[in-house]
Amino acid sequence: MHGRFARTGWGGRGRGGWQQSDVPPADDASAWFAGRLPDGWFTGTPEVTVDREEIIVVGELPALSEEFPDDAARTAAEAGRISRFREQTRDERIEIARQAEHRYGRKVAWGAKLGGSTELFTTLAAPVMTRLRQPERLVLDTLVDAGVARSRSEALGWAVRLVGEHAEQWLAELRQAMAKVNDIRNQGPDLD
Repeated sequence: MHGRFARTGWGGRGRGGWQQSDVPPADDASAWFAGRLPDGWFTGTPEVTVDREEIIVVGELPALSEEFPDDAARTAAEAGRISRFREQTRDERIEIARQAEHRYGRKVAWGAKLGGSTELFTTLAAPVMTRLRQPERLVLDTLVDAGVARSRSEALGWAVRLVGEHAEQWLAELRQAMAKVNDIRNQGPDLD
């Protein structure tokens, strides 16, 4: 094995694909990006979201100074400014992403916010395999039959987003508890 994975003991894909313990930790990703990004890209520290497959970096662009006749014109100007940022920073974002992908073992996606507009650039859509019994499949099929979703896959994504919106506080508490367990686990004895 080579590089970071060999030093820290994380393996590659084994039987069954990546496991949670195979992915290098990314606890310091927010700090790393804050230190690595060029000055002036964003008005503050970017929001960095990490899961097992992907790191998403979203920063606030400097406010527009122009006046606009209505909200539609302002929204169009925000979209144009975000598009300009995307084009002007593409090569440098690719290089930073390459470094981060090597460091953290995850893909990196970018986004920008300006006023009321947020745009994500080329985010990952990861396949999730699951086995559902008939009652769960019937829920998905109902969403498809009602036109809420075009497929079972899209219906499952819709359901996950709905749960996330309505259970955000509970999920945040669960994430905090998991982080505490991880900290305690890391303080344990080294058995190697």
